[in-house]
Amino acid sequence: MSAPAAKAVTPAQRFIVLEGPIGVGKTSLAAKLAATLGAEQVFEQADQNPFLERFYRNPRAGALPAQLHFLFQRAQQLAGLRQHDLFAPVRVADYLLDKDRLFARVTLDEEEFRLYDQVHQRLTIDAPVPDLVVYLQAPVDVLQERIARRGIRHEHLIERAYLEKLNDAYARFFHEYEAAPLLIVNAAAIDPLHNESDYAELLTAIARMKRGRLYFNPLRHGAL
Repeated sequence: MSAPAAKAVTPAQRFIVLEGPIGVGKTSLAAKLAATLGAEQVFEQADQNPFLERFYRNPRAGALPAQLHFLFQRAQQLAGLRQHDLFAPVRVADYLLDKDRLFARVTLDEEEFRLYDQVHQRLTIDAPVPDLVVYLQAPVDVLQERIARRGIRHEHLIERAYLEKLNDAYARFFHEYEAAPLLIVNAAAIDPLHNESDYAELLTAIARMKRGRLYFNPLRHGAL
């Protein structure tokens, strides 16, 4: 059985964000965590981006409209959250707003990124700072296997080279990340979605996080 919700977070952990590259399982795990905590879900709606499949089919032609759509969508969603609201519920999100620039750097050429950056700078985004970020990391082979397993049609168009660039960008970003406590999880070594012992252990690690960073790497497990 999973740990009781009351013991899963500390009182200061009102906004928890799960992050990681495509295929790592962040949205499914965020949904399970939100259900455990009785938390409000703050999830991106990738299926509502009309340019996403075009991007996967032709990255050069589809990158800029897909990226701008995500930027406006995420900014609007996060604008309604206020970290200083003492009566706000616990919230679990499956993205950081910083992720938008990370993806933009990977997908856009220099001229497109300059245009994106001008738009980004003119937006007024009052996004809350997370009380905890859980970064799920896994090798590209694992990401490809999980993408194939979940069977989303347009995701099968994702090239390995793109996943490699994205994985490297995430690793560099979180190597320097200091805006919130950071729990780095070896997501290739555990299966918290289907193994309740793994999930309970992860909840314990989440509850321990108060500051700094912690690496959660239970080596007794094999890769999924």
